[in-house]
Amino acid sequence: MTVPVALYAATESHTVGFQQIQRGTADRVRNKRVNERTGEEVPYSEIVKGFELTEGEYVIVEPQELERLSPGRSTTIEITGFVDLDQVDSIFLDTTYYLGPRGKEYTKIYALLQKALEHSGRAGLALFSMRGKEYLTAVRAEGGLLVAHTMHFADEVRDPRREVDDLPAADTTVGEKELSVAEQLIEMLAVDWNPDDYRDTFADQVRELIEAKASGQEIAVSQGPAEKPTNVVDLMEILNRSLETAHARSADQPGGPTRAEAASPSRSRTRKTAPSPSRAQPKAVGGKKSTSTAKARLAAGAAGKKRTTASKKAIAEDLGALTKAELYKKATAFDIPHRSTMTRDQLQDAVKKARRRHLRTAS
Repeated sequence: MTVPVALYAATESHTVGFQQIQRGTADRVRNKRVNERTGEEVPYSEIVKGFELTEGEYVIVEPQELERLSPGRSTTIEITGFVDLDQVDSIFLDTTYYLGPRGKEYTKIYALLQKALEHSGRAGLALFSMRGKEYLTAVRAEGGLLVAHTMHFADEVRDPRREVDDLPAADTTVGEKELSVAEQLIEMLAVDWNPDDYRDTFADQVRELIEAKASGQEIAVSQGPAEKPTNVVDLMEILNRSLETAHARSADQPGGPTRAEAASPSRSRTRKTAPSPSRAQPKAVGGKKSTSTAKARLAAGAAGKKRTTASKKAIAEDLGALTKAELYKKATAFDIPHRSTMTRDQLQDAVKKARRRHLRTAS
């Protein structure tokens, strides 16, 4: 079934936007494309794409070559199959769009698909091209219209067992009393979902700050008392304290807690404090100190300039035994950009390259 559609953004961001300004001036700060070797600015027309094979070795791809491969822009969403949405994990869903018929002549077939999907409780799966990229898309009926969710492909979803440290084992057991108290707490704070009850209070405060400064006012922002972290975790103590707080709120309100109160329970103050990552540079990997002989010094210098395959393998094996958190600390020490968005394997590769550059510089 092919339905010509128009695509409409379903959401919008209200994040306050800022420009970069040099302090003490009204001068904009702009980013430039600069050759990292020469320091000279590079015009956009001279920039091509490069895929790194090994450090310093790239496969060059011209913009025209990518344009020939580009799927272009779809004017229709061609559904190839239908799936029960309950089978689709929410982690696969990405951006939501409203779909409308592309012209009055398509309203009947649009309505037919909308009602059929609504009655079946299923979503249509399709491949959809937009902005030079192909998307897996789920089309479903909602509120009398069709809605499209772009989706992640399977290889884009990270394995939580590789990304998250210290996850509990599948056979981890909890006490019946602890579980009972936790369930009571959940029931005490149960609310009906109403999106209007929630606002981005940080964005509101930023706008108030801008308005106050624009009118010449100076405002003081209270930080409140700092939380005192502790390394002691008593699960029953946490649950009982939270439950007592919920009961106290219910006693103050004969009709039970309001949505606003129930949506903001007291936070536990028993979080573990994570050690701050060290900024110290890792020690270079090497062998024993050289002797005072000229021959030994020459041998050591040659080894420093040209590392063997065995030493590269040792570096990889050393990093391969580290957790993601440990790799992130090393990435922080090397000041690797975009490290917070990297997978464990990407962190390992970035740290390995940074370590090699550090060793070359040290030698």
